[in-house]
Amino acid sequence: MADAFNNLSDAASSVISFIGVKLAGRPADKEHPFGHGRFEYIAALAVAFLILQVGFSLFQSSFQKVLHPESINFNPVLTVILCFFVLVKVWLMFFNRKLGKRINSTVMLATAADSMGDVVVTSATIISTVIGGLTGWKIDGYMGVIVSIFVMLAGFRIAKDTLMPLLGQAVEREVYEKITTMVESYDGIVGTHDLIIHNYGPTRRMATIHAEVPNDIDFERAHETIDQIERDVMEQMDIFMVIHMDPIEVNDEMVLEKKRLVMGIIRDMEAKATIHDFRIVNGEHQINLIFDLVLPYSYTKEAEQKLLSSIVEEVRKHDVRYQCMITMENSFVAEK
Repeated sequence: MADAFNNLSDAASSVISFIGVKLAGRPADKEHPFGHGRFEYIAALAVAFLILQVGFSLFQSSFQKVLHPESINFNPVLTVILCFFVLVKVWLMFFNRKLGKRINSTVMLATAADSMGDVVVTSATIISTVIGGLTGWKIDGYMGVIVSIFVMLAGFRIAKDTLMPLLGQAVEREVYEKITTMVESYDGIVGTHDLIIHNYGPTRRMATIHAEVPNDIDFERAHETIDQIERDVMEQMDIFMVIHMDPIEVNDEMVLEKKRLVMGIIRDMEAKATIHDFRIVNGEHQINLIFDLVLPYSYTKEAEQKLLSSIVEEVRKHDVRYQCMITMENSFVAEK
C-alpha cells in the first residue's frame, strides 16, 4: 500500500516537473529580464516536499505494522510484476540523471533521485513479501521503517540542494578558478577579486567581478579590453558578466614596498587572508595605508577585531606614522 501511494506521488511529481520545465523555458520579458529559470528550482522543491510527505506517511504506516504485525499472502505473479517495475525505474533513474546533467536541469536530477528512491522502496516491498510469504516472518513493518527513513533523507537532500541556489550560494571553487584565469589572461589585467555569481536558473547566470588594471593605462584601451572580456565570457561560458575596473599602482616602488610589508604581516597572522585595493595617502605626520582585508567566514566579530588590532599594532612598529584604514570583508568563493 505504501509503495502504491509512493507511485501515486511520482505521477504528481512528474506533472509538477513537466509544468516547472515548461514555465522555466519561457523567455525573458519586461517584468523578468533574466527569464523564468528559477521555476525549475520551485518545481524541484515541490517534488522534494512530496517525497518527504510520502516518506513520513510510510513511516507512520510501517510503525503501526511494527506494533501490530500481520501475515502476508505471497503472490508470485505480483512479485514478477514488481521486479519488472524495478527494472523500469532503474532505467528511468539513469535516463533522468543523464538528461538532467546534459541540460543542467535541477528538476530532472530531483526526479532521478526520486526514481532511485522508488527502486529501494519497491525492492524492500519484494523482499519483505517473499520472506514473509515463505517463512512467515512478519518483517513488513521493520522493512517499511528503514525504507521510510531512506525516502525522507532523499527528500531532505533534494530540498537542500534546491534551496541553496535560491538563497544565494558561494561560487564553486572550480568555476571561480575558470573565470578568474580567463579574465586575468587578457593584456592589461593585473589581477581580479570580488567575483559574485547570481543564479537565475540552471542555464541563466549573471556575474560581477573587479578587474585590477595599472593606474597609468589608457582607459579607453582598458575599457575596450573589458568589453571584449564580457563578450567572450558570455560566448564561451554563457554567463552575463559585468566587470568593474580597479586602477592599482604597479610602478611606484614605495607603494609596492609598503604593500609587501602589509601582506607579509597579515600572512604571518592568517595564511588564508588576502588584501586588495591597496593604496596610500602620504602626509607629513601621518601615512594612511588603505586596503580591503578578506577573511574566512570562520572568523567571529571578536576574532576579526583582535586580528585588526594586531595588524595595526604590528604595522606601526615599522613606522609610527602608519595608520591602517582597513575594510573587512568575506570571500564570495566556497571555502575548501
